[in-house]
Amino acid sequence: MEPDLDRMAEIAQGIRRRVLEHTVKNNGGYMSQACSAAELLAACYGGAIRLAEVEAPYEPPPFTQVPAPGLDPISGAVVHGPASPGADRFIISPAHYALVVYAALIETGRLAEHALEQFNADGSTVEMIGAEHSPGFETTTGSLSQALSQAGGIALARKLKGDTGRTWVFLSDGEFQEGQTWEAVQALAHHHVSGVRVIVDVNQAQCDGPMEDVMRIEPVADRLRAFGASVDVVDGHDLTALTQAMDRESDKPHFVLAYTDPARGLPLLEERRPVLHYLRFTSEDERAKYADAYAELAGRSL
Repeated sequence: MEPDLDRMAEIAQGIRRRVLEHTVKNNGGYMSQACSAAELLAACYGGAIRLAEVEAPYEPPPFTQVPAPGLDPISGAVVHGPASPGADRFIISPAHYALVVYAALIETGRLAEHALEQFNADGSTVEMIGAEHSPGFETTTGSLSQALSQAGGIALARKLKGDTGRTWVFLSDGEFQEGQTWEAVQALAHHHVSGVRVIVDVNQAQCDGPMEDVMRIEPVADRLRAFGASVDVVDGHDLTALTQAMDRESDKPHFVLAYTDPARGLPLLEERRPVLHYLRFTSEDERAKYADAYAELAGRSL
């Protein structure tokens, strides 16, 4: 089936709009991640990943207790539909992208429209930093970069069982500064786990500033190939190139390095460079400027 690129573009626009609305109303949000990853998550949830269908948008329950023997655990994987041998799995690694993930789930009818009203509230599963009970998150990914290892274990188990579905992982580029990421790539290549597909938001920005200044990772494509992976390098805002790269067959673990702009669709963010990681307003005047930007983006004011 050909990807519906127009629908994916609508989802991407909706992601930016929802995250900006939330950020203005709550005086803070991971806005640059929404700008950089909107097309990536729109492609993932818009059909490029073969997720199972859901009967209705998920109503996130309250978080009442930690998992324990005899209790049914709450799993954020429920928004990805029932598990089956032929369905894909989708593991989100950068847990701070949670707000962006929730927006994508709402845009695609997998999460209830009002779910963001519970965001970061005491006792809510709609956490600011996604955990295994948060919508869209199948696992808790640690302080950073444990999801690729987790996905490798899942994919290897699926391979041994004869499942035909792939196991997808969404990574941020900062995770290539972590040794565990490279150990995972090496293990996937060694065990010939070709069913792992990795989408990377290469927005070249992180908490402490530009990647180049904190710890450079380039040439990351060459390094991945040296570790035994196959790689496509694309413009992460080009849905045609992105979906074609995601669909490419490979007999190796496959990485799509999607180079993105953390101010895409919101030029006002350029004033914040070089530190774009989290947007909290410095004054009511600045907040008003972003409210005006929302009105321009959404066609209505707050």
